[in-house]
Amino acid sequence: MRKARALMIQGTGSGVGKSLIAAALCRIFSDEGWDVAPFKAQNMALNSAITCEGAEIGRAQALQAEAARVPASSDMNPVLLKTAGKSGMQVILDGKVQATMTARDYYAAKKDIWPRIASAYDRLAQQHQLIIIEGAGSPAEINLLDVDIVNMAMAEYARAPVLLLGDIEKGGVFASLFGTIALLEDRSAAVKGFIINKFRGDRSILEPGLRMIAEKTGLPVIGVLPHLSETGLPEEDGLALSRNTGMLPHNGNPIRIVIVRHASISNFTDFDPLRMEPDVSLVYSGDARDLLAADLIIVPGTKNTVADLLALQANGMAEGIRVAHASGKRIIGICGGYQMLGRVIRDPKHVESVHGEVGGLGLLPIETDFTASKTTAHSSARIVATDFFPELGGAALDGYEIHMGESSGGGIFEVERRSGAVLQRLPDGARNGSCWGTYLHGIFDNDEFRRAVINEVRGTKGIAPHFSGVDYRNERNKSIDRLADTVREHCDLDAIRRIIAA
Repeated sequence: MRKARALMIQGTGSGVGKSLIAAALCRIFSDEGWDVAPFKAQNMALNSAITCEGAEIGRAQALQAEAARVPASSDMNPVLLKTAGKSGMQVILDGKVQATMTARDYYAAKKDIWPRIASAYDRLAQQHQLIIIEGAGSPAEINLLDVDIVNMAMAEYARAPVLLLGDIEKGGVFASLFGTIALLEDRSAAVKGFIINKFRGDRSILEPGLRMIAEKTGLPVIGVLPHLSETGLPEEDGLALSRNTGMLPHNGNPIRIVIVRHASISNFTDFDPLRMEPDVSLVYSGDARDLLAADLIIVPGTKNTVADLLALQANGMAEGIRVAHASGKRIIGICGGYQMLGRVIRDPKHVESVHGEVGGLGLLPIETDFTASKTTAHSSARIVATDFFPELGGAALDGYEIHMGESSGGGIFEVERRSGAVLQRLPDGARNGSCWGTYLHGIFDNDEFRRAVINEVRGTKGIAPHFSGVDYRNERNKSIDRLADTVREHCDLDAIRRIIAA
């Protein structure tokens, strides 16, 4: 028997802020003493996270669990979809890869997937008092209503009242709110109020519209949230990177970092901690000219390693990275980027691509073989190469792994890979002069290691080391608190509590 109350945040479209508002509400109700947990039936994102049991879920739900102060679990996001190029999308159910499907095949399979979603929600609802549910895209996509498993179908199953979120920055927010209600027809009864997000300027100018939308729909606007240019929190998908691309800014920061922007870039939240450092300028770029100005180049992970590697070779980025390495610039590869920097990637069973073998950039002495199994694990690493940041003294570095394939020939780290009850000790990482790489995501979350990397770059420029004292995990927690405070200030929480209790 389900016991939890529920509240659902739906949106007028993608990118309106559902994930962050849900995270804020998780923190608010946790602060009030509720045992609260997040839930999203189906997520489509290349940024993912690993739970303690080794399950893969959307990063947004992991952040929401952090906001709720509960361990993340696969029940919080039973379906995760990761686009996989022309082959379709990788379907992850209950934290484990099930298949790669076309969109048509996936829609046909939804009737079999729904019971998995319902079971996950039921388990979660038995363990917590309140579930904050996040929708996906818009609930009013009328061509998809018959296969909906994430918006109104989920609200009905969970008996969850819905708050509909609109983004005023996109324009037409009142039309979007009104149109969503109109297209939902009788299913709109679940909607109990509106929240308007990303408002700038004088609220009094907005008041006539707030009154009119309430009159036309019979639903109140219970919050108008200000535009927050920087939340300090991880983004869910690549839409956010449009704010962080282009030539390196000239803002006086001495260390200039370029993250190679793949078409299928994944887990780019790895680099959020670098952005917090006061001496760093950071951009994402697919333009080889940006590499000339960089002090450090990072080749990140990707969901389509071979396709993105071939793209680098075609657009001049691969040659630019080789030239940068030859000149002594620091190059780092993470996960798929680590594989790309090696000598060869072999995929004889066409797990990821139609190519059986592709040459890498040749900067690292490793060879990668793809297999059908996917590694998803919490991991920690200990530096075993004596000349690799010896000042860290073998300290453990926490992180996680999400990758297809394994690489041989490296060994700058010894990794303890934990997936559920299974513990493995394995070599990881490789180095060649100023270039190194690893499978370990989240390695820059480790404060001392992050500063050691930056200070090494400072040394190549003849700049003295700097110790900023940035505690990334603490800063992230304070960012969640600031987001929650903003929602408290600008939303009618009493109205939300009444909606939940009704």
